[in-house]
Amino acid sequence: MAGNSYGNLFKVTTFGESHGVAIGGVIDGCPPGIELDFDAIQNEMNRRKPGQSKIVTQRKEPDEVKFLSGIFEGKTTGTPIGFVIENANQKSNDYSHIKDSYRPSHADYVYDKKYGFRDYRGGGRSSARETASRVVAGAIAKQVLQNIKINAFTSSVGEIFLDKPYQDLDFSNIESNDVRCPDIATAEKMIDKIKQIRKEGDTIGGTVMCVIQNVPIGLGEPVFDKLHAELGKAMLSINAVKGFEYGSGFCGAKMKGSDHNDAFNNDGTTKTNLSGGIQGGISNGMDIYFRVAFKPVATLIQKYETIDKAGNTVKMQGKGRHDPCVVPRAVPIVEAMAALVIADFWLLNKRYQ
Repeated sequence: MAGNSYGNLFKVTTFGESHGVAIGGVIDGCPPGIELDFDAIQNEMNRRKPGQSKIVTQRKEPDEVKFLSGIFEGKTTGTPIGFVIENANQKSNDYSHIKDSYRPSHADYVYDKKYGFRDYRGGGRSSARETASRVVAGAIAKQVLQNIKINAFTSSVGEIFLDKPYQDLDFSNIESNDVRCPDIATAEKMIDKIKQIRKEGDTIGGTVMCVIQNVPIGLGEPVFDKLHAELGKAMLSINAVKGFEYGSGFCGAKMKGSDHNDAFNNDGTTKTNLSGGIQGGISNGMDIYFRVAFKPVATLIQKYETIDKAGNTVKMQGKGRHDPCVVPRAVPIVEAMAALVIADFWLLNKRYQ
């Protein structure tokens, strides 16, 4: 299986399955001499881990990171950083009912057809549990970047949208509620919606917005390696993501150029930021902001029709522990992937200095 690595100069490779012994990764290209804050790394893991609230999967995993290499006396050595996260709470029997059947809109069918074999326990390699390794790498990337601030938050759940501009939000409120929405009134509505959906045995989608601040001018490469193209690739590699837009996004398609153009101030900043901090694929020093759309989880805790390996129509009902909405736990994953992209381009940009 290819496609298990991301990045060029700052590169992460992940391994492991949802119900295997452990998951983990190797980070290559991290600069030496970075004094790591291990509590901050674990905090990022705690934000993503299952069982943290009543509106997410109740699988209980401590998600404690064990570093194996690349760190000495608390600092990075410049050599590959290896780490593992043990799987402590597998319940593989919860998935025995899908051994010979395929969940609609899940990777079950295509994995089986592509490889002729699949690990049906929690989706195996296609499980969102793989993203825990990305969060470790992203947490380290954040510490490499230091002054660059990356904040993601839940911007919608179903038809409930946070309609305030991000400039008017207090990012310190993001972790104050289970859904990770910085507007408390909107957060309460989102939480009620997710609880309602869970009672119905159903799932619901939503969006995550991410804001990257203090980005230097010049990150990104022309033509095929544009900064927004890499951000899009990184976000679309996350489980359940169905869409990515930055700056004005699809709304920009409705506008006239005279309304959409970001007029310059004398110091090179812009009066508006519909460009989303990126022009010509290169950061312009303004805030980078984008939204990521997540579909509803495919596994439903209600009866539905599907097919088995022989092509027979069968009835299925999801079992086990699943998120009714992935968005709250996706927030730190979006931040992690954003940090990996920015760290990679930041290291590349140092070559021009």
